[in-house]
Amino acid sequence: MVILAFGLVYLFWGSTYLAIDLAVQSIPPALMCGIRFAVAGVVMLAVCALTGRRVLYSARQLALAAVVGLLLLMGGNLTLSYAELSVPSGLAALIIAITPLWFLVLDSLLLGDHHISRRGKAGLGLGIVGLAVLVWPELQATTALGRHELWASLSLIGGSFSWALGSVLSKRWQSGMDGFSATGWQVTAAGVGNFVFAFAAGDLSRATWSPRSLAAVAYLVVCGSWIGYTAYIWLLKHVPTSKVSTYAYVNPVVAVFLGWLILHERIDRFILAGSAIVILSVILVTSAKVQEKASSEDLPAVEAAGD
Repeated sequence: MVILAFGLVYLFWGSTYLAIDLAVQSIPPALMCGIRFAVAGVVMLAVCALTGRRVLYSARQLALAAVVGLLLLMGGNLTLSYAELSVPSGLAALIIAITPLWFLVLDSLLLGDHHISRRGKAGLGLGIVGLAVLVWPELQATTALGRHELWASLSLIGGSFSWALGSVLSKRWQSGMDGFSATGWQVTAAGVGNFVFAFAAGDLSRATWSPRSLAAVAYLVVCGSWIGYTAYIWLLKHVPTSKVSTYAYVNPVVAVFLGWLILHERIDRFILAGSAIVILSVILVTSAKVQEKASSEDLPAVEAAGD
């Protein structure tokens, strides 16, 4: 089950960058995300109810699920969708690949009294260098388009932090909800949040319902939300977070290849060099030890990647 879940996350999430790029070409990002997550979430909850899973929970449990869903799928995914209006899907995936760096920091701060090993710190530093290489052409840009792409690229760093925070909180809170129904509530909450944002931004008047964009949204609902996201939440409950975060250096490979193959996106020396540095930093981080600080019991080091 673990191998299957990893395979689903690696394959389907790597392809969602392309699907998002196609969807937002005619459907504004917030409206697209609202449709995607509202449909996915409601169907998830209906399936849970029909199969006998518990769906109704306390207000506190539902609130925790909503916070996680908003951090993951609004703070993280909506930011990505807006960024892909100007940033190539492959480049967006490579910037998002820094997510495990946030995982390491947040794991240390929120999941225990830990400090980061030298290898982890080296990975964090290397990741920053990799990001600088990836956005270097935009940093040198003098046109309005180039500056807009730079800000969109930088917004992805904030989006990856929101995603990592939601993931760590999901693991920490352990609200006692059934895993699949909790996922349904998280996705539904994200759908509501994105719809509110879309209505406030006037997205309905700017949407064009082209067959290609609707097909991309359908793919995102089925493969990105129902299959990929459910597999991701299941992994968070059964596998160490550092292992789950390995999706971040598999997905960019899939995304860059599909972007080049289908959308004819450029792959220049900055993308090649930056991607190599970022992926190396992620490997360093996910293989680093997160050690507990010395205590009266002198607890031994805990392997971040688990056994």
